[in-house]
Amino acid sequence: MPASAAPARAVPIARAPGYYVRQRLLQNRPAMLGLGFILLCALVALAGYWVLPDNSPDANNGVVQLQKEPPGFTATLLRLPLPDSARPAADNALRTWQQGREPRFRDAPIGSYRIVGDSVLIEPYQNHSALAELPKRYSLAEVAGRPGSAAELSQLVEQQHIVRRTYWLGTDKAGRDELSRLLLGTRISLGIGLVAVLISLALGMLVGALAGYVGGWVDSLLLGVMTVVWSIPGIMLVIAISLALDSRGVWTSFIAVGLTMWVDVARVVRGQMLGLREKTFVEAGRVLGLPQSRLIMWHLLPNMTGPLIVIATSNFAAAILLEAGLSFLGLGVQPPAPSWGLMVNEGFQLLGTEAGLWLTLLPGLAISLLVLSFNLLGNGLRDAYDPKTPLGS
Repeated sequence: MPASAAPARAVPIARAPGYYVRQRLLQNRPAMLGLGFILLCALVALAGYWVLPDNSPDANNGVVQLQKEPPGFTATLLRLPLPDSARPAADNALRTWQQGREPRFRDAPIGSYRIVGDSVLIEPYQNHSALAELPKRYSLAEVAGRPGSAAELSQLVEQQHIVRRTYWLGTDKAGRDELSRLLLGTRISLGIGLVAVLISLALGMLVGALAGYVGGWVDSLLLGVMTVVWSIPGIMLVIAISLALDSRGVWTSFIAVGLTMWVDVARVVRGQMLGLREKTFVEAGRVLGLPQSRLIMWHLLPNMTGPLIVIATSNFAAAILLEAGLSFLGLGVQPPAPSWGLMVNEGFQLLGTEAGLWLTLLPGLAISLLVLSFNLLGNGLRDAYDPKTPLGS
């Protein structure tokens, strides 16, 4: 080989477009931070009661004596068995919190205790009430809920029925653990976002595909419907749908929010369909006699994956905000379900008191962080699907 010969250049490796999309997304630090926070919230929502600091039967009704306590407050609680006659009513009251678990005990705060013989002497908890309670005496068998020797029951009561609990974020006006309710509220926020996005994608893709592919009077009619729905403020449309369904609850909020967000998807799908329907591969499909439904479902819609993913993340954030606003107004998720919007409303009613600040700030901060995370992820996905965005930017 002559010394003057130029060295052979390395042939670049051919990569699929998805590879470059993933690389751009992984190099976008704000988007990855948002994705990390979303995944953390999803894990908390899936884990549910396993990760709650307070998963006791009284968690959703609260302990009245511990209401509006500051963050970091610690209390000693005595777990007392419920009478058999009270269990069915308590089970109905706690169905949304414990999902059918039988509440066998209730928690009562105590100041101190002392075991004497076969009894436990309880000094009352000193709370904000002007009426001081009197000391109480319980038999060990009554507290443990079963008979046994004094030594055995004494050990059982101290180990399982007298607990010391720390409320890291304080308690609300009903004495409920604020941290537990914030963690469980991720289920409602992520759940309503997921259901709303699925409904909006299904309805929006159907309407947008028909309008863009068929064209003519069908396009004009559907575009007019989209314009009318687009002109109505989202929160007003959600309230109207909720009132039309004549019920309030979690699933009503899910459906109402989902039915207000399909217009964005339909407009994007229609615009993409207008540009793709004249492509060569579509003309080839028509020549081969493929049905229009197959052309749309298997050849046109898959080419819109990027824009649909981007708008789905944006709709996810918008759905969380709509649900929070609806619950704040009292038209969404009903108490005692731990909705972040409802928690903001409960704290807002206490503004001016010492507890009102953090009871309003904490759920508001949770809403802001989750919405910000979805917006950062959406911006990152938009840049990742843009082929003009260079790698490493």
